[in-house]
Amino acid sequence: QVKWKGKDLFDLVCRTLGLRETWFFGLQYTIKDTVAWLKMDKKVLDHDVPTEEPVTFHFLAKFYPENAEEELVQEITQHLFFLQVKKQILDEKIYCPPEASVLLASYAVQAKYGDYDPNVHKRGFLAQEELLPKRVINLYQMTPEMWEERITAWYAEHRGRARDEAEMEYLKIAQDLEMYGVNYFAIRNKKGTELLLGVDALGLHIYDPDNRLTPKISFPWNEIRNISYSDKEFTIKPLDKKIDVFKFNSSKLRVNKLILQLCIGNHDLFMRRRKADSLEVQQMKAQAREEKARKQMERQRLAREKQMREEAERTRDELERRLMQLKEEATMANEALMRSEETADLLAEKAQITEEEAKLLAQKAAEAEQEMQRIKATAIRTEEEKRLMEQKVLEAEMLALKMAEESERRAKEADQLKQDLQEARESERRAKQKLLEITKSSY
Repeated sequence: QVKWKGKDLFDLVCRTLGLRETWFFGLQYTIKDTVAWLKMDKKVLDHDVPTEEPVTFHFLAKFYPENAEEELVQEITQHLFFLQVKKQILDEKIYCPPEASVLLASYAVQAKYGDYDPNVHKRGFLAQEELLPKRVINLYQMTPEMWEERITAWYAEHRGRARDEAEMEYLKIAQDLEMYGVNYFAIRNKKGTELLLGVDALGLHIYDPDNRLTPKISFPWNEIRNISYSDKEFTIKPLDKKIDVFKFNSSKLRVNKLILQLCIGNHDLFMRRRKADSLEVQQMKAQAREEKARKQMERQRLAREKQMREEAERTRDELERRLMQLKEEATMANEALMRSEETADLLAEKAQITEEEAKLLAQKAAEAEQEMQRIKATAIRTEEEKRLMEQKVLEAEMLALKMAEESERRAKEADQLKQDLQEARESERRAKQKLLEITKSSY
């Protein structure tokens, strides 16, 4: 609305996001290639915002915490910082070494995809993701598949971390990078030497333009007595009067105003961190602890349910495997029973035949004995007849003896077959018993 001040628009955005830690953020716009921030107590349309419509503002973190884990209370605050820092690293506004880049990428993947599952997260699942700075990718002769493999190896190690935990781990690593949270401005000292001024949560730093990582000199907030500017000249007065006042010039008056805004805001937060938390912050921290405890209990409940589900699936698989095994055993037992029955029938038939043969041989032996007795009783008239008769008697005795031996052998064979038949019947009984046991155990 036309009469809205910067605070009205800013508060609307914060309410929409559910954000209460508003002191870190601001609405940024660009005018004449210079970054500016919307002032809270000034009407929106009274700012020198671009004239074209719609007017675009970027909701961004203006000030950074010294320790993200201790200071960022709300999950939405952590998430917004995570998104902004990740973009700055990918856009190479924050220098990040290759190994740290891969580790950060793995936490970003954990935050987005949850726990690694090789059945779901198959080769190529990160193909469309922007996870590493181009500088890091170009530094090594590695294919996208090789980068994905390295990131996934780290990603698999983060199992069990929720999205907010993965994002906080990302910030804890990122906040140790030298360029994290630093706003750089091109300046000149009194001699006209080109330098860089860095403003961050800890103080002011002076850099060589070719080295944004290591400052040449630093002024911590608790060692600065006063900061002021007149036109384009900026003055830093140290608390220790023995240290020389540091003066420099910026390129534009607008830049001096921005530097002063960042100095005041960072200094206020620096002092605020060293005091007891306000009632509002204490209340937020208490709510955050309750919410964290609730989420932890919910995650534990879900983990238990998942474990129970996996155990139930394992039990089901084991029962299915056991059922298949029982079916196989039943099939084998059936086959064994059929073989036993066939064997028993064959043995019974063979025993019957052998027994009949033994009876027949015994009958023939008896007949031979009778013939021998008849021959002996016959009167022998002549020697020749006597000799022939003796020969016949001898042959009859030999035949009777042979028949008796064959009969005895057949009788023994019949007894053995009866014994084999009894054993076959016993084997058949055991097979039936085994089949009955298998059938009972499958229910």
